[in-house]
Amino acid sequence: MHIFGVDIGGSGIKGAPVDLDLGDLTDERHKVLTPHPATPDSVADGVKEVVDHFGWTGPVGITFPGVVTGGATIRTAANVDKSWIDVDARALLSERIGGLPVTVVNDADAAGVAEVQFGAGRARQGTVILLTFGTGIGSAVFSDGVLVPNTELGHLELHGHDAETRASTKAKDDHELTWEHWAKRVTKYLAHVEMLFSPELFIIGGGVSRKSSKFLHLIEDIRAEIVPAQLQNNAGIVGAAMRAAKAG
Repeated sequence: MHIFGVDIGGSGIKGAPVDLDLGDLTDERHKVLTPHPATPDSVADGVKEVVDHFGWTGPVGITFPGVVTGGATIRTAANVDKSWIDVDARALLSERIGGLPVTVVNDADAAGVAEVQFGAGRARQGTVILLTFGTGIGSAVFSDGVLVPNTELGHLELHGHDAETRASTKAKDDHELTWEHWAKRVTKYLAHVEMLFSPELFIIGGGVSRKSSKFLHLIEDIRAEIVPAQLQNNAGIVGAAMRAAKAG
């Protein structure tokens, strides 16, 4: 089965058709820059551009960087415009792409379900936590393969700061941190999450997963196993398509 997935991020909106039997894209993904300000209307236009690029006419799964309830309603908007809050994103985005069926899911939750089904979390029991490092920090928490949705662990307070303002890859770039300095911040963050949840496995996702050789070996004194996401930055697209198929 092929379903279209779109991943809305703080810096880019990307999408492609997904083969749900293989958990992989069927074509090279198309990406447009996330508009600034990232208002509902402007982001919807970006989603339309991505979907139209492929001439897609079937169901579409779409991730959102915030809490999503009921596959539709936006509850938080930390890294996009605050006017998203309380918007029925399913209705807005479906209308913008010509009335196609739409399912909306938290971006990290989408990446997590893809990694648990097809990637680094496959067949893993116990508590597994995927963390996506990018413009912010997203999280997906699983207990014996079952998702606990909308956890938003990137907003835990760490040393008096919102954790993602210290340990996201945006923070690394904004503060021109070396990999070593950034890895120390990530270590402190992981230690805090580990203290709260005692996971067996951390999966590190987001765009930085492609560069895991630069920093994973610098993270020390964490008891849980730490691995990079196998689907890397395509996990959100795959997971969005999976959710759309499930909803349909």
